[in-house]
Amino acid sequence: MNYLLDFFQFILFLGLLTFLAYYIGNYFYKVVIGEKNILSPLLLKPEKLIYKIFRIDENEQMSWKTYLWSVLALSFINFIAVLLMQLFQQYLPLNPQKLPNVEFLLALNTAISFVTNTNWQAYSGETTLSYFVQMLGLAVQNFASAAAGIAILLALSRAISFRKGTTLGNFWVDLTRTVLYLLLPLAIILSIILISQGVVQTFSSYAVAKTIEGAQQVIPLGPAASQIAIKQLGTNGGGFFGVNSAFPFENFTPFSNFLQVLSILLIPASLVFTYGRMLGNKKHAWMIFDVMMFVFISGVAFSYWSEVSASSTYHTSQLMEGKEARFGVFNSILWSVATTAASNGSVNTMLDSLSPLSGFVTLLNIQLGEIIFGGVGSGLYGMFLFILLTVFISGLMVGRTPEYFGKKIESYEIKWAIIGILIPSVVVLFFTAIGSTTNQGLASILNKGPHGFSEILYAFSSGAGNNGSAFAGLNANTVFYNVMVGIAMLLGRFGVIIPVLAIAGNLVKKNIAPDTAGTLRTDNPLFAFLLLSVILIVGALTFFPALSIGPIIEHFLVQSGITF
Repeated sequence: MNYLLDFFQFILFLGLLTFLAYYIGNYFYKVVIGEKNILSPLLLKPEKLIYKIFRIDENEQMSWKTYLWSVLALSFINFIAVLLMQLFQQYLPLNPQKLPNVEFLLALNTAISFVTNTNWQAYSGETTLSYFVQMLGLAVQNFASAAAGIAILLALSRAISFRKGTTLGNFWVDLTRTVLYLLLPLAIILSIILISQGVVQTFSSYAVAKTIEGAQQVIPLGPAASQIAIKQLGTNGGGFFGVNSAFPFENFTPFSNFLQVLSILLIPASLVFTYGRMLGNKKHAWMIFDVMMFVFISGVAFSYWSEVSASSTYHTSQLMEGKEARFGVFNSILWSVATTAASNGSVNTMLDSLSPLSGFVTLLNIQLGEIIFGGVGSGLYGMFLFILLTVFISGLMVGRTPEYFGKKIESYEIKWAIIGILIPSVVVLFFTAIGSTTNQGLASILNKGPHGFSEILYAFSSGAGNNGSAFAGLNANTVFYNVMVGIAMLLGRFGVIIPVLAIAGNLVKKNIAPDTAGTLRTDNPLFAFLLLSVILIVGALTFFPALSIGPIIEHFLVQSGITF
């Protein structure tokens, strides 16, 4: 095994990610403020046409409540649309396989999943959904839900940077510009490259072939490349096919694999620099980026070490079960850490087959709050809640009123920040307790012991964290999991959005106090250390007891020769 080659590939990946993120982040800042950019000559007229068709006044400003209601209205309309498409699938066009209507609870779960940017899938795409539903239903939501998350981040950024106002911008303008100038161009470029790498894009019916033994084999096809591009860029993750990015028609070559895992982190990382430009402090953006990158690199290194370490139990120096030979261990681990760090949920390996400590890393990434690097927009506004706690705790330590970019942080902001952090955490732990102590929850697990517990813990962590990936051993298409994970996804999404916008609505009213000698700097290594400490103490320790009886105890049992 060539460890040196893996190391150089990782360095190339990190360097390219940082380079592209910096320049895309600065480009999107120009888009956000309405400044002329490289795509303005091409897209300015279509942008104005969209405003005219939908009667959007781009100069209209919204309060935080109006902004929130706009987000909820879009989500509700999209939810109804995706639900109805599935329930009446057999009567709609572009269904060459004559797939039947989707059962109600599964359709309900899927509609919630894609509207909340979770993309949890309790079904296999090629045997459940038609081309029409995949494109007009799911792919459209990949754009809409991602753009909504980015829009909320933009509203929050304005609340911090504006000097004593009452409005946060216009949601519909933010949504339009995000889709038109950021998501759509990148998705088109990536789609074309993926098609060149063998990723399928066709409206033809499924192909029928004969195997060497003479048996008949059905080969699924479809317009996959276009959906795969936006599923990665928008940190959506829903696979066109059942086995997701492990399937050759979704991810054919090592190069397509490299591009897809890069695209998972690209926009979340870029938005850090957009955020810094909007706040007028690039050093603060680099501080946040460095904290995120440190945790990400640590996760990859720890997970990779766990997979390649020799184990007397497995009698091998590396674990290849559940991994694609064309990708190998490193590319599988890089993807597993990236997809759980970025709220993406796509997989190119079976997470259920990872070593216990690698499974621990994927769980921890989600349970930290999906903030390393998190979903598009949602990762950074989730990180903002931890930044508020860090500023507040640091202020108490030095006996000074906490401030963030000149805005005083008071009890109102801290209460909402705690609510935003606690809701997903409570949902994960409470729902896992129900799942692991009831017959309905236990009936779906494949493995017994701590690994079976990890399957349940992962399902609700993924749902409440709006990640969408799963330990493949769990049968999620049951009444219990369709309903419970659906509720978890809703609470995980809007249980954070509402507190963030409530905080933004209060911050925007405050004046910006000038810096003094006692002002806590938020752009230096000391604050980075404090922020990292708060993330680990508040985020990680919340779940330590659950992780202890899941992947941690499984690791020690495996070392003793006991497997599950």
